[in-house]
Amino acid sequence: MSDLIEVRIPDLGEAEKVQLVEILVSSGDRVDADDSLITLESDKASMDVPSPVAGTVKEIRLEVGAEVAQDELILTLEVPSGQTESSAEELLELEAEDSAVPPAPGPVPSPAPEPQAPSPVRSAPTAVDLHAEVVVLGSGPGGYTAAFRAADLGKRVVLVERYPIIGGVCLNVGCIPSKALLHVAEVIEEAKDLESRGVAFGKPKINLDELRGFKDSVVGRLTKGLSALAKKRKVEVVQGSGTFSSSTTLRVESEAGSKTISFDHAIVAVGSRVIEIPGIPWDDPRVMDSTAALEIEEIPKKLLVIGGGIIGLEMATVYGGLGSRLTIVEMMDCLIPGCDRDLVKPLERRLKRRYKAEIHLGTKVVEVKPLKRGLKVRFEGGKEPAPATFDRVLVAVGRRPNGDRIGAGSAGLAVDDRGFIAVDEQQRTNIRNIFAIGDVTGHPMLAHKASYEGKVAAEVAAGLKSGFDARAIPSVAYTDPEIAWVGLTETEAALDGTAYEKGSFPWSASGRSLGMGRSDGLTKILFDPATKRILGGGVVGPSAGDLIAELTLAIEMDCEAADLGLTIHPHPTLSETVAFAAEAFEGTITDLYVPKKK
Repeated sequence: MSDLIEVRIPDLGEAEKVQLVEILVSSGDRVDADDSLITLESDKASMDVPSPVAGTVKEIRLEVGAEVAQDELILTLEVPSGQTESSAEELLELEAEDSAVPPAPGPVPSPAPEPQAPSPVRSAPTAVDLHAEVVVLGSGPGGYTAAFRAADLGKRVVLVERYPIIGGVCLNVGCIPSKALLHVAEVIEEAKDLESRGVAFGKPKINLDELRGFKDSVVGRLTKGLSALAKKRKVEVVQGSGTFSSSTTLRVESEAGSKTISFDHAIVAVGSRVIEIPGIPWDDPRVMDSTAALEIEEIPKKLLVIGGGIIGLEMATVYGGLGSRLTIVEMMDCLIPGCDRDLVKPLERRLKRRYKAEIHLGTKVVEVKPLKRGLKVRFEGGKEPAPATFDRVLVAVGRRPNGDRIGAGSAGLAVDDRGFIAVDEQQRTNIRNIFAIGDVTGHPMLAHKASYEGKVAAEVAAGLKSGFDARAIPSVAYTDPEIAWVGLTETEAALDGTAYEKGSFPWSASGRSLGMGRSDGLTKILFDPATKRILGGGVVGPSAGDLIAELTLAIEMDCEAADLGLTIHPHPTLSETVAFAAEAFEGTITDLYVPKKK
């Protein structure tokens, strides 16, 4: 015996009608419970309508392209007698079983979540607009990677993003637009350098509207590509700000209203925000954070950059290339704290020589006073400069994680005072069905680290044996020259007493570098004195960010110096400086004379 049931269009929230864009089944198909039947699309998002029970598709009543409303009949299903009704208690029991997480395989978690963390918060049954096997909160590089990987593993995924366009800070107002502008600044500088070699182009004419258009076109092309990839994978994108209402539900608020999403697993990928230091007149449009600086509203004659880290120096490189006179202030006693001094020195020299930049270390800003003619700034420190007036001030002193903005307490999720969420090697938080990735889990705050973590979290949520076991994470400053490093640094070794030996190759001996007119580069590699294995390395010079990938792979593969030195590198290239640095350590280099070790 069998029964015939009707499957209808579910609650559409604020939308009165949506378009049916795809029918995923045919008459006679056998479907299981939760198998997708059709895909609906509005101007805000797309969603699949699942089958409520297992059965056989009898008759389809709608056509692709139709505008449909709530309760319209989609199709009829033939199901075994007695399967048409389930009690609320049975459904809740099934959901609880689905969300149960088996014991985590792999190594002992490090760092472990805080032991005093609260217990999961289970909410009473409430109206749910949407259910996801995996919901991802945040669509930056970590978030969209996690969502796409989970979808590829067969999970029904919902991706929640507070902005109308996916891609997060990195893609929209960070990594990508800054690199587009850095490329423009680099070409301008290369053109100037050619004057000393007999080729003169004249002073560049800069059209800021077209420059912004180029930057925005790069971002737009990538964000459209991400949207297409999400659609191909049937990842449902929901626009709005998401906060936890329990350990299995998420509330999403937007201008269109609010909706509740229930989930089996959640992946928190909410990233970080700019730190706004006190005493700065943030309401003055002449004060910029990194996001505002990317808009290039004007080219200020005098620009003060507060913060000598990677973000501040990258934006200084952009504005310096466009013609601004630079002053850079850093509280620490060095630029790019944490990076070895020999790698930073070539950048510091070029900033001073090329842009006539004033660099003040061990100095902090104590007052920014808005005046009609500019922003008057007072400094404090051992060798602080006299008060000065600037056309614009860029504040780039770091970022703060957004863990304090997701309603973590409602889910029982442990967040520390700074906004970080502790995770184990499987990216699990103290709540076993909730994972966290990216900036919100701690330093380094890097997009490629977030992407790696996103795959781990998605795979664990899908039941795979996965964990964060990368041995090294490279860092890159896309300045001019670029600086990149990975693994152990000499600064770290000096602090913790790690024994190492070093092989270095100066780019002044590289034919390729000399042909580019850039002899100020350096490639160095640190080795374990006993095993000769690679512990870390650093590069400064054009394309350093590309060269560091070889050293990262070498650390992952446990390579020895000979492995790099005996690998045939193409000549003449910058990449062969990696092999030369290894040969310098081995004592086999012929492109330099290195006295034999005693």
